[in-house]
Amino acid sequence: MATVTELKSALKETLEARGVLGQLKARIRAEVFKALDDQSETRPTLSHENLLINELIREYLEFNKYRYTASVLTAESGQPEVPLDRQFMANELNVVEDPSARSVPLLYGLLSHFLSSGGEKGDKLFLRSSAAPASREHSVRPAGEGSRAGGPEQGPVGKNSVEPLVLQGGYR
Repeated sequence: MATVTELKSALKETLEARGVLGQLKARIRAEVFKALDDQSETRPTLSHENLLINELIREYLEFNKYRYTASVLTAESGQPEVPLDRQFMANELNVVEDPSARSVPLLYGLLSHFLSSGGEKGDKLFLRSSAAPASREHSVRPAGEGSRAGGPEQGPVGKNSVEPLVLQGGYR
């Protein structure tokens, strides 16, 4: 006859083999978080950048079926329950997608673009912090597009100063 320890071990192995154990743990964490979350506590207003970043992450999480992680992100960040429209996101990020790129999260296309474009030209991107968290300025710019004196340009980089990023499929 099997001992209780052997039964626990067999049950754990079975649940792990079926991929259920990780889901159960994530679900328990999400439910514990929801139970402990103080709804009376006001959340800080989301900046435009944080709203977009959280949405890119949520789209990635849901695509990969990390639903409980996505639910915790939404609850903890104060992100709207209803996801932002994909076309709105693409417009805000100054991205144009071909039809095959729409089958995967925008984050995959962005990563694919930067991985492939850096290897071809050897160009690096100059990243700078935006002046304020609520700023709508872009903080990514091709390297070498700083001031003539060799340092980074100090003025704001607006949406119209950069060509739209074109995302194509063929990744993942």
